[in-house]
Amino acid sequence: MGEPAAAKVTIDPAFTVGPVRTRTFGAFVEHLGRCVYTGIFEPEHPKADEDGFRTDVLELTRELGVSTVRYPGGNFVSGYRWEDGVGPVEQRPERLDLAWHSMDPNLVGVDEFAKWSAKAGVEPMMAVNLGTRGTQEALDLLEYCNIDGGTAFSKQRQANGAENGYGIKMWCLGNEMDGPWQIGHKNALEYGRLAADTARGMRMIDPDLELVACGSSAPTMATFGEWERVVLTETYELVDLISAHQYFEDFGDLQEHLSAGHRMQSFIADIVSHIDHVKSVKKSSKQVNISFDEWNVWHMSRAESKAPTGKDWPVAPVLLEDRYTVADAVVVGDLLITLLRNTDRVHSASLAQLVNVIAPIMTEPGGRAWKQTTFHPFALMSRHSAGTVLQLAVESPRLSGGNTADFPALSAVATFDAEAGEAVVFAVNRSATDALALDAAIAGLGDVSVVEALTYTNKDPYWQATADDSTSVLPADNVSVKVDGGRLTAALPAVSWSMIRLAVK
Repeated sequence: MGEPAAAKVTIDPAFTVGPVRTRTFGAFVEHLGRCVYTGIFEPEHPKADEDGFRTDVLELTRELGVSTVRYPGGNFVSGYRWEDGVGPVEQRPERLDLAWHSMDPNLVGVDEFAKWSAKAGVEPMMAVNLGTRGTQEALDLLEYCNIDGGTAFSKQRQANGAENGYGIKMWCLGNEMDGPWQIGHKNALEYGRLAADTARGMRMIDPDLELVACGSSAPTMATFGEWERVVLTETYELVDLISAHQYFEDFGDLQEHLSAGHRMQSFIADIVSHIDHVKSVKKSSKQVNISFDEWNVWHMSRAESKAPTGKDWPVAPVLLEDRYTVADAVVVGDLLITLLRNTDRVHSASLAQLVNVIAPIMTEPGGRAWKQTTFHPFALMSRHSAGTVLQLAVESPRLSGGNTADFPALSAVATFDAEAGEAVVFAVNRSATDALALDAAIAGLGDVSVVEALTYTNKDPYWQATADDSTSVLPADNVSVKVDGGRLTAALPAVSWSMIRLAVK
């Protein structure tokens, strides 16, 4: 066996992309499967607090380092009546959730989510229903949430126990409205005009809100591109962000699965071109950016993603409960690297979802909470990314897999926190078979030393964590990492995610 292929990187703090945004490390809680009920909320659980929230899940959420949480959907929001989830719990109606063929008891609603967000230390990101409802209902919800007092809806919130408004800044104007599966789905012009009307009204209440228009549901949609053009033509001066959604699945070709970050990079570049086309046509000085508010590995063609049918409308069914592999975790780490690398245009992102549903955190009803493989790269990147994202010069061997050709084997990003005196390199070896020899020129950083070097990999890339064994494969010390004479070298195994922390004097 020959020497590992070399990948060369130049890291210099003089070349930057933009700030590290804490909102890159957001997540998503939808009324779907067991995400809410027996996920974040289970009053009968021995570790439930006085409000019915699972304290073990709260602790894991804080450890994961989640910054924002998008709520309550997702497809669910397009049929949601927010009024059902406020007021005395015993008076709340049970409703059919058409999106996931389930029953929602409405035990958790706006007030509970706001209370949970405060306990978890996350910023709430609220979505409004522009499927079966419209501008007035969105304005009512905003008034309920954010007006401190003196109005009908703020008084209603106060009567429900919250004296002051919640001050929610980020609002999604509907969800995936180009998708035929979406209740009340619309064409681009219909949605664009409704979103513009809704945004205009919401800004009359609070001009400083951060509003997210719906982008197309996926890059594979026939609507993608033209949808963005039409929607932004209607809304450009009224919104701050347009959403991007993209999921990745392992169809049995590991090398193609490991190209996910490359495919996300192409999608981001396409969205940027559509945004900037509208900006140019409008001769606008405003810059709209991207909220990548649904992304993850999701094996949606598997049985786990099949919703109930017929007369079966269960509460919190087992749905979308993917079990993740080490390879899936490497992909998730690569997707985070890609989001960070595009911090100039991706201003917010939400891992979909937080608990049980295609999630890094899993729970047993009445029992244990545990970490999936995907928990680890997310938690370490959210904890150690700070300061500025650096623009790297990368020379890498090229790979091809399945339908994806000619992508770099090395995916990398670096952050530099001058105040703390720390630089962090995150790197993924996308090769399914071969190690990479990383050779990084770091003289521009000055005098550095290695603080910590961790690599997440396993001889069996399909190893999965379980409730009984979630700890036998963890990120481990990479003893190959060396700094010498302005160069950093490291061995990166096949199918691996690595973090190298450097002290900068």
